[in-house]
Amino acid sequence: MKLVRLLAITMILLNRKRIGAQELADRFEVSLRTIYRDMEAINAAGIPIVSYAGVDGGYEVMEQFRLDRQYLSPEEIQSILVALKGIHQSWEDESITSILDKVGALLTNSEQNSPHSFTQHVLIDHQAWSNRAEIKERLSDLRRAIQDSFLVTFSYTNTTGQEHTRTCEPMQLILKEQIWYMYGYCHLRENLRLFRLSRIRDLRVEQKTFARRPFTLEKLDFSIFPTENEQFFSLELRFHPQVKVRVMDQYQEEHIEIQPDGYLHVRVNHPNEPSLYHHLLSFGTNVTVLAPREVALQLRSTAQEIVHHYDHKLK
Repeated sequence: MKLVRLLAITMILLNRKRIGAQELADRFEVSLRTIYRDMEAINAAGIPIVSYAGVDGGYEVMEQFRLDRQYLSPEEIQSILVALKGIHQSWEDESITSILDKVGALLTNSEQNSPHSFTQHVLIDHQAWSNRAEIKERLSDLRRAIQDSFLVTFSYTNTTGQEHTRTCEPMQLILKEQIWYMYGYCHLRENLRLFRLSRIRDLRVEQKTFARRPFTLEKLDFSIFPTENEQFFSLELRFHPQVKVRVMDQYQEEHIEIQPDGYLHVRVNHPNEPSLYHHLLSFGTNVTVLAPREVALQLRSTAQEIVHHYDHKLK
């Protein structure tokens, strides 16, 4: 245990400008006296530790000292740090914190904090603007279930609003477009399915194990991913120039064709689910569905239902 703590403290010191003895004692749940002895041991091992007194005091490694980088250049190490920090934003895990400390230790403080450093130029944050605590709880439970091959049971609401109890063999956690999914074998559907974590309720990790099915994450093709509703529409949409910025934000450039009159034509595939009509209605009269006809008719019907709803309410 002492050796592990000494290594961890060394990585922290190599990765940070300065850290106080009390912060280290709190982090490793030991006494200040133990931290003082650890510092003496690290210094005796050949890593030059400098101590500073006062309010802003603490310990730090001599500026020019660094570990052997072996085959990685400073730029490559900085790229690794940026990627790891992006993962750490949405995946709170002590192992990632430890990796960040170790990788950061391969750079000097001046290399990390230089205005020319890649770590100062790029920030990757996969979190949505609304940080939902229940998603993190589900992530933690599902990760444990995946690691130990435990079945999970939960209530799931599909795209049509139907709610069913599912028993699933969890296989992977997937973060795509700021949305977390769990990929696994659903006993109800008897097939592999993708479950959106925000639609999961009453998640339970069972104490019953399962035999993991053959599976490789790299083989996943999200364009044909099995979902609860597999029908897709080939949409042709015409947007008013007033919503150009929003269209550019929400659709890929290859799907957008800007017309001479400033209108935007969009051709895209979209699953046949209620969210499609909610999305189109949010553009109001700034969008026209050119094809398919059934989507245009359904959109008109939904709009008429809204008008009828408020005609009734406002009488």
